[in-house]
Amino acid sequence: MTNAILTTEKRLPVVNKKEKVYVTTLKRLFKNKLAVAGLIIILLQIGMAVFAPLIAIHDPIKQNLVASELPMFSDGHWLGTDNYGRDVWARIVYGARISLLVGIMAVSLGLIGGVTLGLLGGYYKKLDGVIMRIVDLLFSFPGILLAMLIIAILGTNLVNVAIAISIWSIPTCARIVRGSVLSIKQKEYIMAMKSLGASDFRIMIRHILPNAFAPIIVFATMRMATAILSTAALSYLGLGAQPPTPEWGAMIAQGQDYMWTSPHLTIVPGIAIMLTVFAFNVVGDGLRDALDPNMDIQ
Repeated sequence: MTNAILTTEKRLPVVNKKEKVYVTTLKRLFKNKLAVAGLIIILLQIGMAVFAPLIAIHDPIKQNLVASELPMFSDGHWLGTDNYGRDVWARIVYGARISLLVGIMAVSLGLIGGVTLGLLGGYYKKLDGVIMRIVDLLFSFPGILLAMLIIAILGTNLVNVAIAISIWSIPTCARIVRGSVLSIKQKEYIMAMKSLGASDFRIMIRHILPNAFAPIIVFATMRMATAILSTAALSYLGLGAQPPTPEWGAMIAQGQDYMWTSPHLTIVPGIAIMLTVFAFNVVGDGLRDALDPNMDIQ
């Protein structure tokens, strides 16, 4: 009974400390006005993606040549129509769904590969040299060219775009995780777990990985911006979404021939990309500052 009470008394301050850290992190994040603005934009984008059928009353791929190239604020088409008579607002809304899905898929796959390589390389000294040479090899290719090469091999569709961007994301993630693991595995509690006979797998998953979450979260948030921008760039080049898919980069490519007569066909999806990339970047910056233990709230 005495041991149980002592154990409970020792655990209580740890729980309270963790709760305090979470509250402090949220306070730091919400003090950053740009991060809050970015978070609002991201939530609006998610809302657009989830409730796209309710928000957009028009079919994003249905053509109506009679109503082609209508200007903005036209009756029934407040963002106008494209050269095929498709509602631009509907295509923007459904494009948010595509961009977020591809971004989440690409970042998730990149995290799986990068975290695995980073954990193994940082924890096992013998594997570190081999894994880091593979990472260096991936770093030797410019990111967009590596993605184009992978898509040329796999084929042009959005799934392959996500795979290509994820492979491009692996080396950066691996480096970040490896650096955190090298620092964490020298801590006293890790040494204690080893002396108690804990398996390497348990130590990596239960003790090292949770303490490396902060840089991983920041990386994932900022990588979403890169993934969405890369998806748009590849679709613009004809290597991603194919017509008539309502993807923002493809919309810019289709509308560039009508810049002088219907500039909204290019400007509107361009603004959508800019706002989304801006939102993820500033939220990533805000999370990085909020998770920094050296920063104090005034």
